[in-house]
Amino acid sequence: MPHVADIELRLLIEAVYLRYGHDFRDYAQASLRRRIGQAQQRMRAATISALQERILHDPQQFNELLQYLTVPVSEMFRDPPYFLAIRRHVLPVLGTYPSLKVWVAGCSTGEEAYSMAILLQEEGLLERTILYATDINHASLEKARKGIFDLQAMQDFTRNYQRAGGHRSFGEYYTAAYGGALMDKSLRDAITFADHSLATDAVFAETHFVSCRNVLIYFNRPLQDRALGLFHDSLAHRGFLGLGSKETLDFSAYAGRFEPVSRPERLYRRLPDPG
Repeated sequence: MPHVADIELRLLIEAVYLRYGHDFRDYAQASLRRRIGQAQQRMRAATISALQERILHDPQQFNELLQYLTVPVSEMFRDPPYFLAIRRHVLPVLGTYPSLKVWVAGCSTGEEAYSMAILLQEEGLLERTILYATDINHASLEKARKGIFDLQAMQDFTRNYQRAGGHRSFGEYYTAAYGGALMDKSLRDAITFADHSLATDAVFAETHFVSCRNVLIYFNRPLQDRALGLFHDSLAHRGFLGLGSKETLDFSAYAGRFEPVSRPERLYRRLPDPG
């Protein structure tokens, strides 16, 4: 017999889908339980059912809950070897194209999108690139659009940037403003931030490189395959895909549709369609 809390969790996630259209039904259950538990504690809800009643009748309460469900945590040039591998293995190939489209999926508050923009600028590709950055969390997207980050965090971001093969002083990419670090306008203008759900939405553009890191680990296997299918269908002929350090194409439905470019850094390239 299911535990009462498991029933409550299932009903809450179904209520979120029916009321707000956000689909967490195929997210990993252990991760959902942990996040909902944190939300209960911070939002002072005695039970999951009490939390459900509140979010059904108060969209503001749902927006607060969404911050726990989507884990808006990131940093610039996170896992520097990943970005170094992009410099060495991906951008030299993309540099042969007359124009580019790059998609950062699950962009959270924008740190990875700005990292990608800096990388493209240093390799002379940003001016001919359309850079999309998508997420389901509207609050995170709004923060990303503003391009303002904690000034104290810039020390860690600078170290990451240097380890990722940065060519310049990282301080050239931001100015101290509004009590934080404001990213350069050329970078802010280069990124199109948009709402997109890997659980419910379709492919929206043909792209040459998709970077989706530390998102699939929160999905169950069917939803992982759905997301990988979106990336595969979005990628142009021989396009590139980047995943998080704990994610892999192995054992997925798309394992045979990509070849590794740099396996330790989880960089792959789309294989030609059979036949």
